Amino acid sequence: MNFHITTLRRRIPAWLVPVPWTLALGLWGLSRHQSVWRDEAATWMVALRPVPDIWHVLGNIDAVHGLYYLLMHGLFACFGPSTTTLRLPSVLAMAVAAACVAAIGHRLAGVWAGVGGGLAFGLLPSVQFHLQEGRPYALIAAGAGISTLLLVTVLEGRDRAGRWAAYGGTVLLCALLNWLSLLILPAHMATLVWTKARRGVWTRWAAAATAAVAGALPLILFSRRQSGQVDWIPPLTWQMLIGPAALLAIGGLGALLDRPRAGRLSAAAVGLPLLAVPQLGLIGISLIQPLFLDRYVLYSMLGLALLIGAALGAAVRSAAPRFPRASPWLVPVVLVVAVAALLPQSLAKRSPASRVDDVLAVARDVRQLKRSGDAVLFIPADRRDTALVSPDDFAGLRDISLAESPVESGTLKGEEAGPNRIRTAVSAQQRILVVTDARGASLSVLTDRDRAKTAALERHFTVVADEQVRGRRVTVYERRR
Repeated sequence: MNFHITTLRRRIPAWLVPVPWTLALGLWGLSRHQSVWRDEAATWMVALRPVPDIWHVLGNIDAVHGLYYLLMHGLFACFGPSTTTLRLPSVLAMAVAAACVAAIGHRLAGVWAGVGGGLAFGLLPSVQFHLQEGRPYALIAAGAGISTLLLVTVLEGRDRAGRWAAYGGTVLLCALLNWLSLLILPAHMATLVWTKARRGVWTRWAAAATAAVAGALPLILFSRRQSGQVDWIPPLTWQMLIGPAALLAIGGLGALLDRPRAGRLSAAAVGLPLLAVPQLGLIGISLIQPLFLDRYVLYSMLGLALLIGAALGAAVRSAAPRFPRASPWLVPVVLVVAVAALLPQSLAKRSPASRVDDVLAVARDVRQLKRSGDAVLFIPADRRDTALVSPDDFAGLRDISLAESPVESGTLKGEEAGPNRIRTAVSAQQRILVVTDARGASLSVLTDRDRAKTAALERHFTVVADEQVRGRRVTVYERRR
């Protein structure tokens, strides 16, 4: 059996091993029981619009995700809108990221470090969450993996202009998907310091990094005008630092087992800065403006996986002299144990309950509860995403608070009428369906328009039906006799 494992290692490249593994994890339960939550609904709504309308909305909101929306628009046009089309790019991107971890680990710490790190990457809880997410963060992780692999090849002596051009282009592409990915540049700079890179390498890295930042600068400056859309992110607290501290502790242990040494290119020299610098950088930024969301630095998990792989590689090397037949089984056994330990969490990540809400589930309730001539209200207005993603379920309902459609206004939710007009419109109805957040859910800040809706309903109507499903709620109001 030991012969078969050794032969397999020689025949199959280390970077290839995690690819089918990560793809399998991503395809497992990909539809999440046909559920779509509010962040993915934003992708769905914008991607379905014609390109001129996408440019219109980006002028008002979500410019930071513009490139991603255009990519998804092309995929929806080619393959049709579905949960598979929405999420499959993230699955493929995470497989690329896992392959990069394995390739880097193999180069720097041996085959078992590469294979172990690549397989561990797909099991990390935050990776499993975004593995099936219709948002750009998995694509950024893939780009971060590619750029880091390119840097490693340059530091190994393959210093070519083409590699630096590919490096700068990849960093720029990631920045255009979300410019906080530029935090990878100080992480790579720390690796250059650690390995005592030559002056020529420093010069070419600085040129590539400067070009990437310059290319992303217009987007950074423009998106800063839309900073109000992240006002909901809470200020940094000590409790928020527990997770990053635990990750850094695990990564630090892996780095120590790799026996880091100044001036040597190693898994620790690449992985620890890649893990620590983006996390610490985001914490520092959040002290000025609250932006601390782990998805913004999801790509730092590449560093954690690389360090876990280095630790596994070190364990295999330590066990090999005393247990030459058993040592090759160490990584597979650890993988099986990790899968078993994480199985409850893996199942939870693939259920609709793993997200804040389900846009599609409440739309199905609306279809069952509506009658001809009914009106509909959304409290807050952001809950209109349900109707925009599932228009057929809302067919025949009159959106009585909407003054200008999302497409016409270049927004995600449209522009609503003033409070007085809303009160008048509500008072003239006989039966109204209200789509809102479930009881106990964290409601968005209500506007004067939302309060006008609520007051008019309480004054003139009574509740005749109330359904709650997966973070959303639809309530049917009938006019009092």
